[in-house]
Amino acid sequence: MTTIGRRPAGSPRELTRAADRASFLYLERCTIHRDANAITIEDAEGTTHIPSATIGTLLLGPGTRITHQAMSVLGETGTGIAWVGEHGVRYYASGRALSRTAGLAEAQASCWANRRTRLDVARAMYRLRFPDDDPSGCTRQELLGREGRRVKDCYRTQARRTGVPWNGRRYTPGDFAAADPVNQAVTAAAQAMYGIAHAVVAALGCSPALGFIHSGHELSFVLDIADLYKTEIGIPIAFDTAATSAEDIGTRTRRALRDRIHEVRLLDRIVADIHHLLVPAEGAIAFDDIDEVTLQTDRDLRLAAGIN
Repeated sequence: MTTIGRRPAGSPRELTRAADRASFLYLERCTIHRDANAITIEDAEGTTHIPSATIGTLLLGPGTRITHQAMSVLGETGTGIAWVGEHGVRYYASGRALSRTAGLAEAQASCWANRRTRLDVARAMYRLRFPDDDPSGCTRQELLGREGRRVKDCYRTQARRTGVPWNGRRYTPGDFAAADPVNQAVTAAAQAMYGIAHAVVAALGCSPALGFIHSGHELSFVLDIADLYKTEIGIPIAFDTAATSAEDIGTRTRRALRDRIHEVRLLDRIVADIHHLLVPAEGAIAFDDIDEVTLQTDRDLRLAAGIN
């Protein structure tokens, strides 16, 4: 008996545009099957049918099981898949990216490979974090110095606001419990933000390794993106949690961060920020052309593919 489907795969032009899809769907403690071109979600409350082409990225949380046929239809309809922790606060692995175009990946590589444009993106990241401070003309070393001072100021400001004692950032890799409660909360918030940023970077098809501020690590770009929201979201949540109680502080920080992320629609914001950083307005990626494959010449000309 053959297991190979005889139906031709649908063209991306026949699918729901990325801009018209739900940005993500989070599922946990259920079994995911396939029924024609829909996926079915089976849990204690029954079965729900969802058209697979209406989902941007499917986030699979704890307790989920998914069949081969369900993965097949999700792949055909260009849905991104990411395996995550509870309510999406950690990232574990992913399937193919949501986007079928290499536009963002190529834009990222192009900006990263040129020293001038790499610094331009680093400055743009700094402006997103601290819009009241103009980094024009700053070298990368000067940007790092400014960023370090601003983050230290943020720690002190949050300590005064919440009344939580702050004696500096302390983190021992592999020994979460060695730090005081507020440092544990800051670590838990940072790790959760890294997971969320990783899920979005993977869904967009960007390279996690090609960072503009961080460098040399397999997740350099993920660290860059997560840090954009550190002083606005991560650090305040950590201090708020530490001010309430020191009990079970890691779990409570992640849950508080989850609620805040949902409240401010952070996933949508990360997508928009990555596009803004990597692709100028006049070079915006046209999703109508996502099925186009060309060959590239030495002179940067693009030739039609699929011709002998």
